[in-house]
Amino acid sequence: MLQELLHLDGNILLFIQDMIRNPILDPVMKVITTLGNAGILWIILTVLLLIPKKTRKVGLISACALLASLLVNNIVIKNLVARVRPYNAIEGLVPIVTKPSEFSFPSGHSASSFASASVFYRKLPKKYGIMAIVIALLVSLSRLYVGVHYPTDVLAGIITGIGCSYLGEWAVSLSERKRRRS
Repeated sequence: MLQELLHLDGNILLFIQDMIRNPILDPVMKVITTLGNAGILWIILTVLLLIPKKTRKVGLISACALLASLLVNNIVIKNLVARVRPYNAIEGLVPIVTKPSEFSFPSGHSASSFASASVFYRKLPKKYGIMAIVIALLVSLSRLYVGVHYPTDVLAGIITGIGCSYLGEWAVSLSERKRRRS
């Protein structure tokens, strides 16, 4: 079963490379994927939300979700699983961005994108939340397009990112309850 999943993962990436990549989409997807580098887009949006009092709580939840995502995904899971990048394992797969040096599973870009976007979706007006989810989805799909993650890496990043969004919300709620008791 695991071998079949790994084979499917590789075939999807080769299909994307051979059938979907093209000179028009390549630069677009490279830009989209850089939005997730080090979670920078989500960090900037989070900082902006921390400024006005009206959105400060959403910014705080997003900050906690991003921190949880960093710890859970990039520090713990990536190093426990230690999955090699697909371009090192799939013959003929050529990434079109600089090759990341850390392990592949789960996708940190997907995880951080969905950690914040899920918070925004639940806590901000729907037009902003939906826009955040669309951007998070594009960032996640771009990781497949540029050839640096397996589909299962991206799926795991999305799932853990959403989980971290709830963890961030729980942490802020717990902190508020403790502050009210003091």
